[in-house]
Amino acid sequence: MKATVKVENLKIYAFHGCMEEEEIIGGDYVVNICAVCSVGKKAFDDQIGGTVDYVDLARIAKREMSVRSKLLEAVVKRIIDCCINEISVLEQVSVTVSKLNPPIDADVESVSVSMDKKRGAVK
Repeated sequence: MKATVKVENLKIYAFHGCMEEEEIIGGDYVVNICAVCSVGKKAFDDQIGGTVDYVDLARIAKREMSVRSKLLEAVVKRIIDCCINEISVLEQVSVTVSKLNPPIDADVESVSVSMDKKRGAVK
């Protein structure tokens, strides 16, 4: 049986962006993760090892968001790769990172980058 585990609207303050000011001032980000895994006996016996632990997803996202990058694409890929590498029962993961109130000359709430990957897929 397949299960989907989500971390929704994880709020993180980070320092990503191409502008020097973003490295100094930072900004607000929202991370969303959707992980798919096959669950079996362990999960139905109420054991966390039989599914994806959302605590691990949030920990990975927070850790990788703390590593400064110019591009959100680099951050999203790091989160995805770490999820695949560190969570053995994970089969597929989708990640979206949104920068709130980006420093652009437009009235926009956020900008986002989304990617997904299946275990075993070419990088």
